[in-house]
Amino acid sequence: MRAFVFGAFLWVVGAIGAIANPEEMQTIIDRQLDAFRADDFAKAMQYASPALQQYFRTPEIFQQMVTRGYPMVWRPQTVEYLQSGEDNGIHWQRVMISDTQGIVHILEYHMLETEDGWRINGVQILEPSDLIT
Repeated sequence: MRAFVFGAFLWVVGAIGAIANPEEMQTIIDRQLDAFRADDFAKAMQYASPALQQYFRTPEIFQQMVTRGYPMVWRPQTVEYLQSGEDNGIHWQRVMISDTQGIVHILEYHMLETEDGWRINGVQILEPSDLIT
């Protein structure tokens, strides 16, 4: 009986896709943050989803968006991973980042699993009211 239940579980997991592994998503975020620290925006852009790569078109445009809109990820002082989850098919990872002035920001990375592995499909800066669930 246990073999049947386990087999049914594996079939369901296979039918709906792999269960998200937070460590794999965090690795991609870490790699992008490392590329930002090195000012390698071409490499950082490789960790974005295909749709975002197409939207921003060039590393220079991507750089402008990051440095103006998300300076805390361009030059993070500390990075701490919080909870991760999935809502309506959207996988997310919350990250607490302190910037160069010591100001703490909570960001929610939306992740997309591609045939090349996890990619970042958007980042939202959360307000304290967003954290109340």
